[in-house]
Amino acid sequence: MPQSNLLQALQYLQTALQARLNHHFSKEPQREPFKLPPITFAQNDGQPFTQFIQQTQLKSEELLVVLLALVPHVYPNFLDSIISTFLPSGGNFPEFGGIKGKNHRGTLPTGETALFLLAGNDLERRFQVQPILSMAHFLVNEKVIYLEDIPNGEPAMSGRLIIDPDYVDLFTLNMVTLPKMSSSFPAEHLSTQMDWDDLVLNPSTFNQIKELETWVRHHHTLMHDWGMQRKLKPGYRALFHGPPGTGKTLTATLLGKSTGQDVFRIDLSNVVSKYIGETEKNLANLFDKAQNKNWILFFDEADAIFGKRTGVRDAHDKYANQEVSYLLQRIESYPGLTILASNFKTNIDEAFVRRFNAIIYFPSPKANERAVIWKKAFPAQAILAANVDLDQIAQKYELTGSHIMNITQYVCLQALEKKTNIINAEDLRQGIVRELMKEGKTA
Repeated sequence: MPQSNLLQALQYLQTALQARLNHHFSKEPQREPFKLPPITFAQNDGQPFTQFIQQTQLKSEELLVVLLALVPHVYPNFLDSIISTFLPSGGNFPEFGGIKGKNHRGTLPTGETALFLLAGNDLERRFQVQPILSMAHFLVNEKVIYLEDIPNGEPAMSGRLIIDPDYVDLFTLNMVTLPKMSSSFPAEHLSTQMDWDDLVLNPSTFNQIKELETWVRHHHTLMHDWGMQRKLKPGYRALFHGPPGTGKTLTATLLGKSTGQDVFRIDLSNVVSKYIGETEKNLANLFDKAQNKNWILFFDEADAIFGKRTGVRDAHDKYANQEVSYLLQRIESYPGLTILASNFKTNIDEAFVRRFNAIIYFPSPKANERAVIWKKAFPAQAILAANVDLDQIAQKYELTGSHIMNITQYVCLQALEKKTNIINAEDLRQGIVRELMKEGKTA
């Protein structure tokens, strides 16, 4: 079996690093400046690593930096085994850089390691290759690789060289695993087996939703091929507002499903922290992870942070306003679709409302829409009793889609418990009573 290009590239990293160390420790005078050995890939193996190299057209220096960041995830003792052949008794080697991790026992590369590999002690050459590790370079700007933050006063290049975990998965597993919800990633991945035909919306609302779908499908062409990135802000921002249970979350999920994009729901009430600076940190982790991923970000309960502001009376108000400003700045710079959801538009500060590209109202369904929801709700296995009139029920009870699905689940379970597939009117009436009682209403 032909060797994969990733394995070939890692061997190239080993060859380049050994050549650099041979040059560095050589006692013979060096007549020629050091040159990196060339690399050519003999085949297109169809793997994501090869596709990445082809799409980005990486130069040898850029490829080596990416490989250097990747190699601890593949060969834990890679750097130590090479260095030990040149320093068998150990000893300091500050030019090489590198640090020890908290759990990882091998040497982890730093920016200094990358500069040493590419330039050795040639100061002029170091200045030439250092931009690869700066925000001006697409590898760092797009968060493929980056340098870890370091304590104030220490050299920036002493920061650990990190590769985004998504690229580790992509290159080694040929797939990207979606992040799980955690304190460092306060978002839940949304998916559904439903389709647009299962969603019942007011026609005006549905037409506006299709406009969002159009943006998702064509924004790259608009911004780049048509050159509108010079005139328009990146991304698209929409506000969904309306009563609970009217389809806001399902709509966001279906937008992702229909356009092939992942959707993540962020509950801002869980992100906001009472500790100063923690909210911004939580949000920074989220947006850094989402950057350039083409994710749809759905902020539920948005009024938790975007509610009407009051005057600054104390330090808490001051920092609360800073949190809002930070979130607004990150949302406006996010290149994908951002959806904020609220039960009431009036809860959102007017200063924020004008920043949205679209404001979409999700009204409670009317009687004819409720009838459609009722008729779509029941599984094919269920049979309605002769005295069940869904049109009459839809006319009589002002329920949302969420209410109706809760009632449907209740009556289906009652039928199963009775070892029948017939949905009777009494169970249906009882299900409606139970649902209305949750909100202090009577049937």
